[in-house]
Amino acid sequence: MRRVDASLIERNRKVRTVLAAILAANWAVAVAKIVFGWMSDSAAVTADGVHSFIDGGSNVLGLVAMSVASQPADANHPYGHGKFEALASLGIGAMIGIAMLELGRMALDSLLHDRHPTVSPLMVGVMVGTLLVNLAVAILERKQGEKLKSPLLLADARHTLSDVGVTLAVLGSIGLVWLGFPKADGIVTLGVMVVVARVAWGIVKQAVGILSDTARLDPQKVANLTLQVPGVRSCRDVRSRGMEGTVYVDLKIEVDPQLTTARAHEMADAVEARLQAEFPEVVDVVVHVEPARVPSSLPGVFTR
Repeated sequence: MRRVDASLIERNRKVRTVLAAILAANWAVAVAKIVFGWMSDSAAVTADGVHSFIDGGSNVLGLVAMSVASQPADANHPYGHGKFEALASLGIGAMIGIAMLELGRMALDSLLHDRHPTVSPLMVGVMVGTLLVNLAVAILERKQGEKLKSPLLLADARHTLSDVGVTLAVLGSIGLVWLGFPKADGIVTLGVMVVVARVAWGIVKQAVGILSDTARLDPQKVANLTLQVPGVRSCRDVRSRGMEGTVYVDLKIEVDPQLTTARAHEMADAVEARLQAEFPEVVDVVVHVEPARVPSSLPGVFTR
């Protein structure tokens, strides 16, 4: 039995609303950084702006993905379209990788061609302002991602949070340039690449886990809850998959061979209710009912 999708539709609508707001903030920050980075001839500031601009591109990608993910299940997608959200997370990881290449090019250009920025109070003020915006955006997006259990929002929040660290590093490079260390601009830009690479890896790892059907629940815990249902003699072949907010479970239980079909069905319903009460993220439970056999010592078989 599958839970009504109304709450999932509302959740996806809220995710799209958050992404739209973050998009506006990210592109406003990106424009400010790129313009002032170009005016001051700073590779680090411009690179930070490129990073923020790709944040906005990621939000656009996320909005498109959520429009697809919010569609109800159909004949071709009987489990819904939720994995499109994870695919969007992979897209974010790819876009971060592109940004990393651009940052490397700008860093080498700064170091090899002796191009150094001109530090001004206005540029420092702009960077501090964008830092505060990025910090507020990252905190808000993470809270909403945890509340809505959205891997896309959580992935984008980590991406946005990386902007905070990047901007702090860029502010540090500006200070070093002002103190007479001009090559700090290129060196810090290389450091930004490391931050970007780590963010990309975390996002890709999470998305691949969802797309490859990594187990979402502990089989032992699921089996223990199942065995609490009166009449269930054993539980085996527990499997789970999906995303944080939409988990699918299937398992096998053994019951008295003399039970009627109706009674066995009632027990399967009881198992489903028990699991969904314990794990609110579980939207579907498939229980295979089999007649009890001689106790087995095979791995994955849990008995009373």
